[in-house]
Amino acid sequence: MVYIQNTFDAVAVATWSTFFEHFCSPERRRRMIETFSPGTFGHALWPGLDVLPEDLKVPKRRFGAFAPGASDLHAVLQARDIDTLIVTGTATQVCCESTARDAMMLNYKVFFIADGNATFNDDEHNATLSAMAHTFCDVIDTDTMVGMIEKVGAEPALA
Repeated sequence: MVYIQNTFDAVAVATWSTFFEHFCSPERRRRMIETFSPGTFGHALWPGLDVLPEDLKVPKRRFGAFAPGASDLHAVLQARDIDTLIVTGTATQVCCESTARDAMMLNYKVFFIADGNATFNDDEHNATLSAMAHTFCDVIDTDTMVGMIEKVGAEPALA
C-alpha cells in the first residue's frame, strides 16, 4: 500500500511559488502551510487506517502526485513493477483527479473508487466521476473493487 501525503513545506513553497504567490491570498497560503506541514493533524494519515510497517508514505508537493516536482511516486512504483493504481482520497476533483489523469498518461491502469473519493459537494464529485469514466480510468465502487481483488487472490486492502 502506498499512502500519498499532501505536503506543503518549505520545499513546496519554494518550488511551487506561482501557486502560493499568485493563486493564494496570504491568509489562504498561511492556512494551507499550517494544515499540510509535516507533523500537523492535516498532514497525518487518518488514524482509522490500518497502516502496516511495510506500507509506504510518499510526500506530495503538488495536487497531482505525478506532476514534475511533486513526488517520487512514479520511481517508487516503477521500482516495484506496479502497473495498476486504485485511487481514493480527497478532494475528488483536485488531488485525486490530477493524480489519476497523470497516472493514466504514464501508462498505469487506474481504478477510481466512486465511494472512496470525496469533496465539498455532490456536483463537483459527480462531474469528476463522469470525466474520469469518459477517458481516464475505470470508475467503480468499493465493493466491486474488493470483489475484483478477491477474485484474483490478492489481499483486499484499500486506502
